[in-house]
Amino acid sequence: MDIAEPAAAGSAAVELKRHAFDGGAMLYDAARIRTPDPALFDAGDRQPVSSGGRNAAWYASGEFGQAVLRHYRRGGLVARLVKRSYAWSGEENTRAFAELRLLEWLHARGLAVPRPLAAAYWRRGLFYRAAILVERIPGISTLAERLAQDVDASMIARAIHAMHDAGVWHADLNAHNILLDGEKAWLIDFDRGRRHGGPLESRLRVANLQRLRRSMVKLAQQRGEACWQRIHAAYLDYGAEN
Repeated sequence: MDIAEPAAAGSAAVELKRHAFDGGAMLYDAARIRTPDPALFDAGDRQPVSSGGRNAAWYASGEFGQAVLRHYRRGGLVARLVKRSYAWSGEENTRAFAELRLLEWLHARGLAVPRPLAAAYWRRGLFYRAAILVERIPGISTLAERLAQDVDASMIARAIHAMHDAGVWHADLNAHNILLDGEKAWLIDFDRGRRHGGPLESRLRVANLQRLRRSMVKLAQQRGEACWQRIHAAYLDYGAEN
């Protein structure tokens, strides 16, 4: 069954609908997907995304255009025991639905994030699996791939600062989750991201930036540190970390 969902403020062109299917449900952008089907989230023989994604992201295409499909998988030590299952605590708390709604909110406000297309979960008892489909941004490379080259630090800092000013905390801000297309920097993978009531406080901004720093240094040592210092200086030019 399809149930219309209210669109976020300022995003009249986006109409989210809910579609229930055997074992789960999906939210989808009705303007881009006319026939909701959980098969949209099957990896099948699709081309995998090589950068990041824990080997759980693929390029997809269909009536929605070009997209990236991502299955939610655990990281860290727990992934050795349970790779794809999460404890059930309600539909709106599923990783996929929460990320889709956060992306919709950011996209509606003009921030440089991919347009969300659909999200789904499959429940089995006390656990569930989930997946998300977002629009593919053409002509991009990741910051991780560009660390050996000069990058526009101001462009990256502007995107991060805008996200923080919007009151959004990114749970995994790293060099793989910043995409560059020559004109702007895009932020992706908002799994476990959170909205706050106003602009982020200093400690959360610092934590995000330091996480990015660790990622860049791990990937490119001194060159990564030098690039992060330029990003940080540009970030401060847009406003202090408070």
